[in-house]
Amino acid sequence: MTRQQTRCKLSAIAVKAARPGKYNDGGGLWLHKTSRTQGRWFYRFQLDGRRREMGLGSLADVTLQGARQSADDARAIVCSGRDPIEERARRRRNRTNSDTTLRYIAEQAFEARKADLREDGIAGRWFSPLEHHVLPALGSLQVTDIDAMAIYDTLLPIWHDKAPTAKKAIWRLGVVMQHAAARGLDVDMQATDKARALLGGQKHQVRHIAAMPWSDVPAFYATLAEPTSANLALRLIILTGHRTKPVRFLERNHIEGSTWTTPAHLMKGLKRSAVAFRCHLSDEALAVIELAKSMTDGEFLFPSAKNGVLSDATLSRKMERLGLEARPHGFRSSFRQWLEHQSMAPYEVREAMLQHIVGTAVAKSYTRTDYFEQRAPLYDHWARFVTKGS
Repeated sequence: MTRQQTRCKLSAIAVKAARPGKYNDGGGLWLHKTSRTQGRWFYRFQLDGRRREMGLGSLADVTLQGARQSADDARAIVCSGRDPIEERARRRRNRTNSDTTLRYIAEQAFEARKADLREDGIAGRWFSPLEHHVLPALGSLQVTDIDAMAIYDTLLPIWHDKAPTAKKAIWRLGVVMQHAAARGLDVDMQATDKARALLGGQKHQVRHIAAMPWSDVPAFYATLAEPTSANLALRLIILTGHRTKPVRFLERNHIEGSTWTTPAHLMKGLKRSAVAFRCHLSDEALAVIELAKSMTDGEFLFPSAKNGVLSDATLSRKMERLGLEARPHGFRSSFRQWLEHQSMAPYEVREAMLQHIVGTAVAKSYTRTDYFEQRAPLYDHWARFVTKGS
């Protein structure tokens, strides 16, 4: 049935003057006025014995003529035995899925993984190797056109010189290809494996963060006597063996008595695998914390006027200005070496001091203790060594 075969009951003037209510234009087209100036168009039809209504847009956006054309289009779909509502949804999905460039698919893969990443991937570290070393060359290509040679040509310049970054880039590119395949795209699932074979082994030697010999730590600790925010943070890093992030983001409510509990989201690892960590605070560490509290009224003990909290760069630059190769993270190694040489603690306890869990995945699943009682006196012993050198 065509528009000409139906009775057009409305006119543009009638539509504008109509009071709130429902008005039938004929042929299944209806206008629902909700006020003198607002309303919506809808198409009413019956398919497989079921009556349905399909929205055609608001009165403000769609004219009477436009609504009649949309109703005619929908009526033609009904006559062919199909549901115009489902057909419109399918077309929208196709438009959404039309962008199959590597950049778009990579961004979608990153979004899908954010829930498993620390802080929902806000820092962007997962995406960074792709952003800087893959997408500039391949981002505009269709993901279905990405092959081993394209990956090889892109990563070869950094394969040896920036080996860790290149390894992350090719692994994450593999995740992106899997995401594309899950969307039904015809991609080469072996492209990254083939590229690895072409690239070969990596010559790069991993450089560990420089650490200060444990015997030199007391002398350095003595240079941090001035109670600046950076000095206090470094003192706490040394005394606890913590990574820099839990220290920089330390809040008042993390401390209860002589126990510092770091929330899981500040610990290293994926959100789903990280757990909260308890640290015993020696008398020296408690004194450092009290000094830090006295210097700020906020929740964070080591705030920064610019970035919320003290930055990693601030702490590293301080040591760099002193002409030291060692960096703040290296004090974890200093602490671990001291434990190795100066304590009789079991290996599992020494590793727990640095928030490490030893053993196979099965063994880890059965670990039910953090060795807190065994660790506490070691923090006290280390603090006495750091402050007195003995």
